[in-house]
Order: sequence, then structure tokens, then C-alpha cells
Amino acid sequence: MSRPSSRSTLYRLIEAGQLAHKALLLPLMERGLEPGDDAVLFELGRAGTTEADLAAELGISEVALSTRLSRLLDRELVTRQAVGPELAPGVALSERGVRIRNGLVDHWTQLEEALMGELKPKQRKKLGERLKRFVELLRL
Repeated sequence: MSRPSSRSTLYRLIEAGQLAHKALLLPLMERGLEPGDDAVLFELGRAGTTEADLAAELGISEVALSTRLSRLLDRELVTRQAVGPELAPGVALSERGVRIRNGLVDHWTQLEEALMGELKPKQRKKLGERLKRFVELLRL
């Protein structure tokens, strides 16, 4: 059996994924953040929420979220405040958190454009659908 070729599409996909992952981690590390902090900032960028709802949305335990939020509170990226019509205790982005989140979104957008920029809208949609299907097949 021959070894997988570095010219194969799967090899290139793995290589691109690893490099994209490193590129997405770089702005986090530059800001003293940890992997996963971006997910919290992105989710809170939509609106403030309770810790329980945020943990459920991120798919992590409230204990794990509490540790992460403590660090983000210390760094003044999130604040505690009342949220929703019931004014339940929750968390939201601070002004600093909004600025950092926006910088991370800009970086993400640049990488996405580097990947998809030369593709026409229909090609972008087809590629997205095929990658989604591939991920679903791998999860079986």
C-alpha cells in the first residue's frame, strides 16, 4: 500500500486546517487570551446572557465557563449585568471586550476571504455544503 500523497486533496485540507488554526490562535495569544475565549467573546457579541444560557450555547459546563469568565472579568473584557426582560444576573461584553471581539472578527474575515475570495457565490455555497457533508460523515 502506498503512502498518502502530499498532492491529495485530503492532505491539503488537513494542512490548510492546521495552518488556519494557528493563524486564528495568533491574535488570541497576542492579547493574552486562551483558545476558546474567542467563542465566548463572539457569543456575547450578539447580546448579554445568563451564564447558564452561555454555557449551554457553547456546549461547556457552567464550572468550566465560570473559570473562563473569571479570567475574562479580571481582564475587563466582560462585565456582570442584568440581562433580558426579567433582569436576570448575567454577563456582557465590556467596551474593551467589544473592541477585541471586533478585531478577532476582522481577522477571521480576512482568513475566510483568503480561502473563498476567488470563488463565485455558487462555488462558495457548494464548497461549504461539501465540507459540512464531509464533517457529518466523519462524525458517524
